Amino acid sequence: MVTSTIQTSVEHFELSNWALSCPSRSQTETSEAPAITPSDTTFDETVIQELKPVDGGVAAWTVLITAFVFEAVLWGFPISFGVFEQYYSTIPAFSSSSSKIALIGTLAQGLSYLGGPISAMIAKRYPRYQRQQIWVGWPLCILGLVLGSFTTTVDGLIITQGIMYGVGFVTLYYPIISMADEWWVARKGMAFGIIASAAGASGTVMPLIINSLLKKYGYKTTLRVIAVAMVILTGPLIFALKGRLTHSERSTMTRTNWSFVGKPLFWVYCSSTLIQGLGFFFPAVYLPSYAADIGLSSTQGAFILAVMAVAQVLGQFVFGYLSDKHLPVSTLATVCSFMAMVATFGLWGIAKSLGLLLTFSIIFGFFAYGFATMRVGMGRAVSDDPSGVVATFAILVFLQGVGNVLVGPISAGLLEKTVKVNAYGINMYKSLVIFTGACMSLSAVVIILFFLLPQKVKEVQFWKFRMSTARS
Repeated sequence: MVTSTIQTSVEHFELSNWALSCPSRSQTETSEAPAITPSDTTFDETVIQELKPVDGGVAAWTVLITAFVFEAVLWGFPISFGVFEQYYSTIPAFSSSSSKIALIGTLAQGLSYLGGPISAMIAKRYPRYQRQQIWVGWPLCILGLVLGSFTTTVDGLIITQGIMYGVGFVTLYYPIISMADEWWVARKGMAFGIIASAAGASGTVMPLIINSLLKKYGYKTTLRVIAVAMVILTGPLIFALKGRLTHSERSTMTRTNWSFVGKPLFWVYCSSTLIQGLGFFFPAVYLPSYAADIGLSSTQGAFILAVMAVAQVLGQFVFGYLSDKHLPVSTLATVCSFMAMVATFGLWGIAKSLGLLLTFSIIFGFFAYGFATMRVGMGRAVSDDPSGVVATFAILVFLQGVGNVLVGPISAGLLEKTVKVNAYGINMYKSLVIFTGACMSLSAVVIILFFLLPQKVKEVQFWKFRMSTARS
């Protein structure tokens, strides 16, 4: 039912835009304007026929696969920064600025999250220049790596590998998301789930490749090799990125319908995403060190992260697919947060072996990362206007990114100084484990409490948000 409704809306949108460009019979009879000639009608019909089908076909899959590659290659690099951080800490020249090393990865990832609303607004407001926006962001990423390979200070890496790369990635990312949004409608959740899973796919191999390059050639050559690889793997694909709608139809969608901001459910989803994001990033950051503190090797620690990345791919695809079906997105999001909470409290806190840590990484990776694919479903739940999908997506990405930026400050206050293997969370990580589990739990509770409220309370809007529109 959801599929047929959305498809009907798309067809109605296309036909209504065509109808607006053609005068009605009464207008042609009562005005002095020239009548529509057969050639004019043929031209308008040709424009409609040129629009290729959504949710499938060569063109739609080409854009989706291209977006997957960009996500895997360009986003897979900053999320693998842990390998660089470990290497940079061994360089004597960087020892005086060792406390700043983590800032490189924080900025590269944090800017990609927090800059989402701005990049999405530009891509939405100026759809005709989305390809140009990609051509601004993509070279900035490459240039950041190349310039970083020539720097000999941590501050230089912060500017290049951190700020330049982060700004470049967020600049090119949302035009790609907007193009994918045009091609995938009824199956949008599945499509965005596939794109999101690309980071997990690259997370299984990219850290190993980077680690090998750093050991053999050092960071300067490694950054140059990665820059060249990015050019080869993604450069030719830029020409495959094309929107589905014509310029005239895009121009009618440049204004976003912000009415969803006045709906309480939107703020419930925002609160749930923000809380989940505060605890979301800790396992990926601290599982290797946790493994080392219970006596496991660095190889086993890397293997745990690789297994979690595989679970992430599966979870994001599955929940993206389910969000396109009749299952309520609130139910799916609640299940994701609840299961992540169970895994954290029940497995991570008591883990003293490789087997338990692997089990935790599988469950947490599948469900916690599956929560991220709910952004599309949450957007559709609060707005039936297609113009709001990218806006809600960017806002929810921003809110999750707050947790990414706060990983350092929060963990500094939660980590204990001593390791006691027999204690919960081996003592050092006890508060961190509890905080992560609490965030997953509260993320689910926020949604559950909203639906337990009386209907009259839920219908009360927090405020009235009015858009200025031209009225005939």
